[in-house]
Amino acid sequence: MADSGTLQGRVALVTGGASGLGRATCLALAGAGAHVAIADIDEAGSKQTRELVADAGGSADVVPLDVTDDASRRQVVAQLFDAHGDAFDVLVNVAGIDRPGYVTDIDLADYQRVQAVNCEGPTFLTSEFVKRVQHLPEGRTADVVHVVSLSAITAGSGAIAYNGSKAGFLNATRCIQRELREKAVSAGDGTERPFPCRVQAVVPAAMDTPMMEQWGIPAHLMMPPSAVAEMVRYLVTLHPSAFVPEVQIVPRLEPNFPR
Repeated sequence: MADSGTLQGRVALVTGGASGLGRATCLALAGAGAHVAIADIDEAGSKQTRELVADAGGSADVVPLDVTDDASRRQVVAQLFDAHGDAFDVLVNVAGIDRPGYVTDIDLADYQRVQAVNCEGPTFLTSEFVKRVQHLPEGRTADVVHVVSLSAITAGSGAIAYNGSKAGFLNATRCIQRELREKAVSAGDGTERPFPCRVQAVVPAAMDTPMMEQWGIPAHLMMPPSAVAEMVRYLVTLHPSAFVPEVQIVPRLEPNFPR
């Protein structure tokens, strides 16, 4: 149960854990006591993250995962539940990619790949996870955090694929949240208790990560990924009676906000 700021005894699956915000999230959750399953298609980067977690005194292992592959998603979720049982109760969907393209030259394969990684993959990974944790006993709350993007609610030239995928993922998140709120569970004494899983969204603006290098934004106008990772950690340790539907995080020097 999440209510004390600690993740001791909990197991967290973090996608995109090989670099950037995914790596920072692995470090933040491990620092709070969680055992972290570092999931990515970049196994070398995942191993580097594991070394950083170990150097900081944390616990982690590497879990190869292609979020666009249904069999891979199902296998990873099943393996973690087999290995850790109900202790596996945290999922953080961070993995994301960008393929710039304007309306006059956008590539269909690039567009579909971005949709698969940024929206379809994490949505169905959450589905697989929620199926498993829906039977948690009273007093237990599983946590899912969806890392979306401020691009979900803004428009940018050359960003049809990315902004569209993030907008879809944000609305999918809202649909999931509504469904879970409507699935109250009988507590056995005539009252109801919340569904034993909450889904929360982090909506960050620009971070100083490898994915942002192509845009040439000065580092001082972006946030370090650790700032957003700390928000993820906060959300999964929030008292189980509450949830944050979505929280926007923006650099204080962001020149175009509000947009």
